[in-house]
Amino acid sequence: MNTSNSIIQEIRFPISENESFCFEVKRDDLIDPIVSGNKWRKLEYNLLKVEELNKTGIITFGGAFSNHLVATAKAAQLGGVPSVGVVRGDELTSDSNPTLKACTNYGMELVFVSRAAYSGQCESTYMNDLLMRFPGHYIVPEGGKNYYGMIGCQHILKETDNDYDHVYLAGGTGTTGAGVLVSSKGKTKVHVISSLKGDFLYKDIQEMLILALFDEEIVGDFMERLEVVSDNYFGGYGKVNEELITFINDVFHQTHLKLDPIYTSKAFFNMISDYKSGKIKSTDKVLFIHTGGLQGAEVWKGKIDWV
Repeated sequence: MNTSNSIIQEIRFPISENESFCFEVKRDDLIDPIVSGNKWRKLEYNLLKVEELNKTGIITFGGAFSNHLVATAKAAQLGGVPSVGVVRGDELTSDSNPTLKACTNYGMELVFVSRAAYSGQCESTYMNDLLMRFPGHYIVPEGGKNYYGMIGCQHILKETDNDYDHVYLAGGTGTTGAGVLVSSKGKTKVHVISSLKGDFLYKDIQEMLILALFDEEIVGDFMERLEVVSDNYFGGYGKVNEELITFINDVFHQTHLKLDPIYTSKAFFNMISDYKSGKIKSTDKVLFIHTGGLQGAEVWKGKIDWV
């Protein structure tokens, strides 16, 4: 996948008639229409492990509208690797929505399981049963949340000047946030805006850094520069209200930047709010990481202007 498409774009976002907020956007959404943003970053080294270990296929997990599932399906197809997607919800079929249809079109075999069974996916018996059914397959956790996913996400800042006062990005599993944080410089404050309810993301990122660095003191130094926002989810994962739709459309008309309603728009909203409140100074250098996932906006066609 060619990450050179991920340009740095300078944006001037109008705050008032006489004031604009100037910042940069890392356009990882331009890497690929489907395997875009942090999806490719988290898959890159996992796919290399499939090849290195001579695995016969790849198994991963996700919900009905999972960007990760469809990205894995396409990336595996491009690499000539069979893929299996374990989907949360045994009432679903491959025709339930455009995301699941796309997974099937890219050659992914979908396995629909109950929510109770899905919640136990980390149990060894569950994994053993899967590997019995699909021998020789390599397992990638939901959202690409593992060591190799985090390592891939380190490349995002390495493709920039990496001299920012603030970096903003959306968070689901914390994998991208961990990779960005561990590759950031000492003055950079990393803001991860959670799309999910709950305060688990800070701990998840901390645990991933410990896995990578093996030193709690060093991890502590990194964690001092991390802010996780867990109260900006507009009602919960997948919940989209009129305020958020209006904001997405306003950003598009002002900047031509496309945002999705599940992840990137909520992180962008938080960044703009921080500037308006004075948390970001006008002299600060700020980066917004566009983590892709735009295919998830298709459901709101007719409401979101760019869809």
